[in-house]
Amino acid sequence: MERFTLTDGVTDTMRAAYDRDGFLVVEGLVLPDECRSLSARIDDLIAGYQAPDNPTVFGAHAADRYFLESGDDIRFFFEPDAVDKSGRPNRAIGTALNKIGHALHDLDPRFNAFFRSAAFRILAEGLDLNDPRLLQSMVIFKQPGIGAPVGMHQDASFLRTDPPSVTGFWIALEDATLDNGCLLAILGGHRGPLRKWFGRVDGDVLETRVLDEGGEAARPVPLEVPAGTLVVLHGLLPHASGPNRSQRSRRALTLHTIDGTLPYPEDNWLRRRADMPLRGFE
Repeated sequence: MERFTLTDGVTDTMRAAYDRDGFLVVEGLVLPDECRSLSARIDDLIAGYQAPDNPTVFGAHAADRYFLESGDDIRFFFEPDAVDKSGRPNRAIGTALNKIGHALHDLDPRFNAFFRSAAFRILAEGLDLNDPRLLQSMVIFKQPGIGAPVGMHQDASFLRTDPPSVTGFWIALEDATLDNGCLLAILGGHRGPLRKWFGRVDGDVLETRVLDEGGEAARPVPLEVPAGTLVVLHGLLPHASGPNRSQRSRRALTLHTIDGTLPYPEDNWLRRRADMPLRGFE
């Protein structure tokens, strides 16, 4: 796995690595103080959140309106192992969450400033992203001991344009290792087809459809990275993450952009209000 910095902008070598592998690893993009500042802001959001008696569990959310209407809000989703049989949280909220999403970049000033900083604009321009619009942002937790794995998937299955244009920016706020659930990616897998479709059927029902019966035979490579590292992910790249069965947390941030010149189909699961149009890195 090649690792780069943004010292000289996006170089030809970096472009070649991204085109070849389907991902780009940029170390040192976020300095330690900013990692701590962003994590502190996450703690503030958690402190201001009042969990309901039966919170939404990520992984069992497909018909949940709280999830379906989260595209223009900041909402909280729990780990499956963080609720008891009656659906109530069984531990402190700060150690129970799976993620927070999905419009942090537009609704929270701290995350707006971070995701629209110069580094992201330089990367978008250097990788020739066409009219990138910020669509989705998340805090992803991977809680110690209960952090659930994420299966192999392509982001273009979930945030669809034709042709596919979604690009992911994944930022480690803490060290990510095999022990605590780092990213796993299939080298060059972005050169394959879109395998699945995930979206709305008849309005509010979510469904997954297989578009290509083929599979990925290659063994995924672990992307173990230190805190402050950015991983850019091509929208067709098959990637996953393992469980966190360690006693170390693995907080990360994720931003997804799409090409603003392309139609965004109404059957995409993630929607936004008409008065909250997508904006770029300006």
